[in-house]
Amino acid sequence: MRAADLLPQAGAAPRRRLARLLAVVGPGLVVMLADIEAGSVITLAQSGAQWGFRLLLLQIVLIPLMFMTQELTVRLGLSTGKGYGELVRQHFGAAVTVLTTAALLLSCFGALITEMSGLVGAGSLFGVPPWQTLTALVVMILGMVLTGSYHAVERVVVAIGLFCVAFIVMAVKAHPDGGRIMQEIWQAPVRDRDFLYLVAANIGTSIMPWMVFYQQSALINKGLNSGQLRAARIETMVGAILCQTLSVAVLVASASSLGGYRHAGGLDNIAQIGEAFGVLIGPTWGKAVFAIGLSGGALVATIVVCLTAAWAMGEAVGVRHSLEQHPLEAPWFYGPFAALLIAGALLTDSGVNLIHLSIAVGVANALLLPLVLLLLFLLARRVPPEDQRLKGFYALFVGIGLAMTAAIGLYAGIAGSLG
Repeated sequence: MRAADLLPQAGAAPRRRLARLLAVVGPGLVVMLADIEAGSVITLAQSGAQWGFRLLLLQIVLIPLMFMTQELTVRLGLSTGKGYGELVRQHFGAAVTVLTTAALLLSCFGALITEMSGLVGAGSLFGVPPWQTLTALVVMILGMVLTGSYHAVERVVVAIGLFCVAFIVMAVKAHPDGGRIMQEIWQAPVRDRDFLYLVAANIGTSIMPWMVFYQQSALINKGLNSGQLRAARIETMVGAILCQTLSVAVLVASASSLGGYRHAGGLDNIAQIGEAFGVLIGPTWGKAVFAIGLSGGALVATIVVCLTAAWAMGEAVGVRHSLEQHPLEAPWFYGPFAALLIAGALLTDSGVNLIHLSIAVGVANALLLPLVLLLLFLLARRVPPEDQRLKGFYALFVGIGLAMTAAIGLYAGIAGSLG
């Protein structure tokens, strides 16, 4: 009897560990699914169209760099219970807070216009007028946020984001040539300014300032603490791998189907991407799968960047707020959220070239990264309790990785822009 009684207990430990892990899942997965947003997809499609598989290796190298960046936000959020903006204000003063908040809002607004333009473009593939797409988008997101808690919003966002898996279907259907992949991976024209411009755009659409702000604030809104640090790290690593797997899928599909646009100067509009992907699995299904994948990431990113901007503005002025609060109790949160969403919708229907905008926003993010990553690294070295502080060999490794990321993004962005 005694041995039999032990059996349920033996099986209970793995179940408890799984339950603890599932309780943490959300912020890391959401931020990584948001990373496969319209700007990222379009940048990857343009990369494949102009340079084939030459930017494929970069997508793999970005996995540990994305993890290291977001792991620091996890470490800071769970050990202090404070958001990135709040910590910057407390430890670096008002001037630096204003600078970082302005950089964040610039990144968020650029991303928001890109996401909404991407959704309009996806709708246009099937003849849906822009005003109908934008109206439905604003009503849906405002309704979800105003009536739901953080946990409810998170579940909806994860469900929407999983539509991005559609890109894997296209990559498989592309039947990429392994020999061509290996040949082109080692043919990166590192002195070509057009190539460098896309390197910066790929970095800036993979490691974005708003990702840092969002995950740290989302962990706090979810009510997590330092006891869940290990599980949050695991979720962040899984999210980074999933994100870049989807990025690789988009690049593989685009390099296989869009290579003919290289000598014509790349892509001009989103319809070209939908039509080219339609060659892989049929005109109707190709456009549908592309629209589903693009819309999933764009919807997630639209919600995330609006939440990020609202949280960051509150943290900058010292006002704590949460999705758990009623709109009348947190006007500093819901007001900026709604204003940003509506302003983005009004400006989206301006006839801007989505391809050029998406890549330009990615490059701008790359140029903003040095400031964001430097402050993140310094905070992780100084603020957490001694046992959770960034130190030792790992601190050196992270410092080198983040410095290289910032330096390459800065150099590629400036060199590519001057070209």
